[in-house]
Amino acid sequence: MKYNFYGNDCNIKPINNEYNVKSIRDLYDKLSLIWSRETCAPRMRDRWSSNKTVGQCSITAFLCQDIFGGDVYGIKLDDGNYHCYNVVNGFIFDLTSAQFDYDLVYEKINLQDRLIHFQKEEKKNRYIYLCKALRSTKDEI
Repeated sequence: MKYNFYGNDCNIKPINNEYNVKSIRDLYDKLSLIWSRETCAPRMRDRWSSNKTVGQCSITAFLCQDIFGGDVYGIKLDDGNYHCYNVVNGFIFDLTSAQFDYDLVYEKINLQDRLIHFQKEEKKNRYIYLCKALRSTKDEI
């Protein structure tokens, strides 16, 4: 499989086995089967299509943080929203970078807080759904 996400060559190991994920690429493979219109941010669902990464950034980044540790940062976009990505042990990766048709600048200046993100009930529910779906795939893939 060709991996089309930023930092796809990072060799970071999980810090827990709750999801039976072996690597960033393994997680990407599993999430590629789970991401859907239902896990997409509601404001972006009209743009969700065969590019499954659209509208998945924050819930994916916080799930990555659960699995690999590290921090979640955000890139402020022109519309005022933040695009979330991960930094673990100095390595930057962004499983949902393919939703953009331009290169993002990863500067590690806007640390994101899950408690603030999950104040939005719909986002928290999408995250919970993504976690449950990933747990259910651990023996299937």
